[in-house]
Amino acid sequence: MAQQANQPLPAGFQLDEYCIEKQLSLGGFSIVYVATDGQGQRVAIKEYLPNTLALRAEGKTAPIISEEHLPAFRYGMKCFFEEGRALAGLAHPNVIRVLNFFRANGTVYMVMEYEEGCTLQELIQNNPGRVTENFIRNVFTKMLNGLREVHSHRLLHLDLKPSNIYMRNHHVPVLIDFGAARQTLACDAPMLKPMYTPGFASPEHYSQQRDLLGPWSDIYSVGASMYACLAASTPVPADIRKARDELKPAMVLWDGKYSDQLLETIDWCLCLNERYRPQSVFALQKALTEPVVAPDPPPKDNWLGQMVGRIRKSRDA
Repeated sequence: MAQQANQPLPAGFQLDEYCIEKQLSLGGFSIVYVATDGQGQRVAIKEYLPNTLALRAEGKTAPIISEEHLPAFRYGMKCFFEEGRALAGLAHPNVIRVLNFFRANGTVYMVMEYEEGCTLQELIQNNPGRVTENFIRNVFTKMLNGLREVHSHRLLHLDLKPSNIYMRNHHVPVLIDFGAARQTLACDAPMLKPMYTPGFASPEHYSQQRDLLGPWSDIYSVGASMYACLAASTPVPADIRKARDELKPAMVLWDGKYSDQLLETIDWCLCLNERYRPQSVFALQKALTEPVVAPDPPPKDNWLGQMVGRIRKSRDA
């Protein structure tokens, strides 16, 4: 089935105990809505609707799925439901909270807390001068607290990027839009292609061997996200780098603008060989929270010579 655009549920649609307000986002794997619950509280609802397998026409509620694609759709629905179940067990201020998940309209839905704010990508695009070293260290150290909790539950994010780091209005980063179920689908169902994001996906994402994926894969994506924040653009995709690595190291691009320690940490995360990256979130956090070593001041005689030279120059002018 060719890729297609699925029609969202209309505003005012009653979905279980929730009332749809509007569509929030549309992707190749799902549609996200803003809705209100029975108490009038806003929530975000993600609907499983892969556009390579299912088509919902305007005015319809249930998607049309061919017999050929029905097994893959059902398997993906099961993975999506299990992802919701796993995420519902997480309660951490830096991970989006899953409140409920249920079946309806021939598919499944995941209900999450609705957060006021914007993505890290939007924040940086609208405030380019904000990307200081302290900002990067603060945002990513807090975000890594959430990722560490995810990994402790034997889960992976697998779609880490600035647009999946949500900044609450008080600028607390929250991990959203996990790609774990999508990666599972990609490996087990040929009709569901990987949903990773080129530039942020690790080299292991491109492999069909699931056992290669691990915390180090998310860590590559963290490094790519920090790199993208400094560059205001997406890094060279890992599959292209493996053929011919033309990604300029952070140490080269931003030498003198940020500390060597931060730039070395970014380059460390972006190693193509997963064994040479930080192997745990703890190791990466330790690197990001270590005190920055200030450069040595110039020798006193050189400093005095420079000052004398400036004074003479001003007198001669």
